[in-house]
Amino acid sequence: MSNKLILGLPKGSLQEATYSMMAKAGFKVKSGSRSYIPSIDDPDIDVRLIRAQEISRYVELGTLDAGITGYDWIMENGSDVTEVAELIYAKQGLRPVRWVLAVPEDSDIQSVKDLQGKRIATEAIGLTAKYLSDNNIEAEVEFSWGATEVKAPELVDAIVELTETGSSLRANNLRIVETVLESTTRLIANNASFEDSWKKQKIEQIGMLLKGALLAENTVLLKLNCNSGQVKDVTRILPSLHAPTVSSLTDDWVAIETVVDEPTVREIIPKLKQAGAEGIIELPLNKVIP
Repeated sequence: MSNKLILGLPKGSLQEATYSMMAKAGFKVKSGSRSYIPSIDDPDIDVRLIRAQEISRYVELGTLDAGITGYDWIMENGSDVTEVAELIYAKQGLRPVRWVLAVPEDSDIQSVKDLQGKRIATEAIGLTAKYLSDNNIEAEVEFSWGATEVKAPELVDAIVELTETGSSLRANNLRIVETVLESTTRLIANNASFEDSWKKQKIEQIGMLLKGALLAENTVLLKLNCNSGQVKDVTRILPSLHAPTVSSLTDDWVAIETVVDEPTVREIIPKLKQAGAEGIIELPLNKVIP
């Protein structure tokens, strides 16, 4: 029997971003009519599409060998799993997300200390209860099935909600009081699966390729030519992951290649041109493996 890795991917808000990252890492995942079991172009992997809130529990139980989920849900579930890689991406971009305490704009609540005896709605019951306990506050915490932002002030005094930009909270006339937890996406593994040499190697391979894909998100490859006498002036301008690659050409010319952060390109290309660079080419990257 051939080896097989059961991998859980998040269904819902993280699904599209995760599929995109997997594609850049070299794995094409497609959801068909049976959305619970997507297809993947790696015969060694079986994919299960499960809500991020549940993935760490199934990884801990061994139903899944590995999974991609948020650090927040690992903590919420108290899951005993192996964290293989931190993958900093979210629904709307390459940034951490936050669980925040939010209240109506005109609320008297200014800090966690003002929550004593109050009612709080949230999807993250465990995180919120720990947050209150750590601050020696007793308050009523109720599970929210959705639309949490609209429940204050009529139904509850405050909410603990997940946010990337805070725009949804502001649209509902809520202000952030404190951050309860900052979270990033993680690749996790079942402890027993990670002790299996084949599965460990496969999971670590996925982690390396995903991290490489994320590192490439904001980087590009610059290629250019210059006269050998101008190499020092040109390379002094170039920031790079490592030292630029310089290759000799004919007639005392050289070719230079380097990986740079995309936001800096518009600043350095004019400087490179002034320093004598020619034939400057900017190429997108799928993966950068340090």
